[in-house]
Amino acid sequence: MAIDEIDLIIDYFHGGTPEFHEQLGVDPTRLPSRESWRARYEREYELPDEERETLLVIWRQDGEAVGFSTCDRIVFGDQARMHLHIPFPERRHTGVGTEGVRGAAEIYFDRLKLRKLVSEPNAFNVAPNRTLQAAGFRYVKTHMT
Repeated sequence: MAIDEIDLIIDYFHGGTPEFHEQLGVDPTRLPSRESWRARYEREYELPDEERETLLVIWRQDGEAVGFSTCDRIVFGDQARMHLHIPFPERRHTGVGTEGVRGAAEIYFDRLKLRKLVSEPNAFNVAPNRTLQAAGFRYVKTHMT
C-alpha cells in the first residue's frame, strides 16, 4: 500500500457503525485520531522492514482497491499477526478476499522473513474465518479475550 492510500484504512475504521465495530471486535473509543493514525503510518513508512511495527497491503482488482491487509506484532524473521478487510460490501463474497489473503501472506513472508503468520478475526465474524481457511490457513483454536 502506498502512503497516499492509507486513508482507506483510517476511513474504514472511523466510518464504522457501532454494529460494525462490535462485529470486528473493535472498541471505537480506543481508535487513534485520524491525524495521529496517519502520522504513525507516515513514520512507519520511513523505516526499513526490519524495524517496522506494521506493514500494509492493498488488494486490487482491475486496478481498483477492493480490500486491504495489515500486519502487526512483527518479530522480524520469526512471526507476525495479519488482519484482513474488504471495506466495500459489494466486493464481499466474490472470492477477492481469498486471493487477497494469499497475496498478502506471500508478501509478509517474503519481506518480513517470517516462519509463522497468525490471523485472529473475531470468532463470531464468520466471513474472515472462512476466507482464511479457503486461503490455506489452518484453524487452531477459538479463545475469548
